Amino acid sequence: MTPATHQPSAAGQVHARVEIDLGERSYPILIGSSLLDDPATWSGLPKAASALIVTNETVGPLYAARLQQALRPHYPQVHVLSLPDGEAYKTWDSLNLIFDALLSRGCDRKTVLFALGGGVVGDMTGFAAACYMRGVPFVQVPTTLLAQVDSSVGGKTAINHPLGKNMIGAFYQPVRVVCDLDTLQTLPERELSAGLAEVIKYGPIHDLAFLDWIEANLPALRAREPKALAYAVQRSCEIKAEVVGQDEREAGLRAILNFGHTFGHAIEAGLGYGEWLHGEGVGCGMVMAARLSQRLGLLAEDKVERLVRLVDAAGLPVRGPQLKAGHGEDCADLPNAQRYLQLMRVDKKAEAGEIKFVLVEDAGRAVVRGAPDALVAEVIDACCA
Repeated sequence: MTPATHQPSAAGQVHARVEIDLGERSYPILIGSSLLDDPATWSGLPKAASALIVTNETVGPLYAARLQQALRPHYPQVHVLSLPDGEAYKTWDSLNLIFDALLSRGCDRKTVLFALGGGVVGDMTGFAAACYMRGVPFVQVPTTLLAQVDSSVGGKTAINHPLGKNMIGAFYQPVRVVCDLDTLQTLPERELSAGLAEVIKYGPIHDLAFLDWIEANLPALRAREPKALAYAVQRSCEIKAEVVGQDEREAGLRAILNFGHTFGHAIEAGLGYGEWLHGEGVGCGMVMAARLSQRLGLLAEDKVERLVRLVDAAGLPVRGPQLKAGHGEDCADLPNAQRYLQLMRVDKKAEAGEIKFVLVEDAGRAVVRGAPDALVAEVIDACCA
């Protein structure tokens, strides 16, 4: 799993290569600059008569034609499908647009899909690849910081349901992940901050030295300095590769990667998908999870405040929102904390209705455990005041 530096080709330069060790399904994460346009980046992938680039209306005009040109030496036909942009479109309808494109073009079971975009595009393309003809190969080409450091790695694919985020999906690994750092230069500031939430999470749960590094280099990261971004992506991928290699299907250890996500997913679903970005929900969710950790005696107050300052400095919300009422008589008049609890009971980590939280300890370790509803409600109320 140790990254190895590679010699640059004429077009692209690989800064690091991180391996996801899953036996026969192992694959590399390539991290570097100018990788998108370099035909060598795409050599050695499964052979096929056709490839389909799935992108969205924002990313497509920037990068789709360039990727299409780079893939043409490897695939006789390279098609492009552009989806609506945003979390609100991570739905069955958008998924069916991918199947429509594949079937209408006569794509066979060897067709390779390329997910060009952020986490929404990556999740939906991976899910489509898992389902089409019972499984076709796909490649992740993440263009956001959040996707490069988290969602493109590890094989989680899904769409959203109105009652819960990422509740319908499959574990399905890509054959390669290509992180072209140059694409981060076109990210809106809000999207960059959202990605920093997923970078920050790796520190408290696994690597306190990395947390120190993030604190020291946060101005450089927000200024998009290439060396800082390269290391942030590399170290994040190394940590995720280590965890996924030990627990691919989240039977135990991998759950720690969801630090902040139980609260964050409730925020996304409770506000309506797209109102807050995923990383914004995670950032605020980490604050809530840290305060719950403190109330349970796991984390000292100064460590909580350190995390709150870092999340705030990254440009992320540290106060929770008031959620919208749900549908039906059982939730129309619920207090805000009870609405959070209701949504969190639909979380994938919940067991028999008991909500499981990823909490952190002073030593930089994560634990997954439940907590009394009354205590969780107190934390929510305090964080949403």
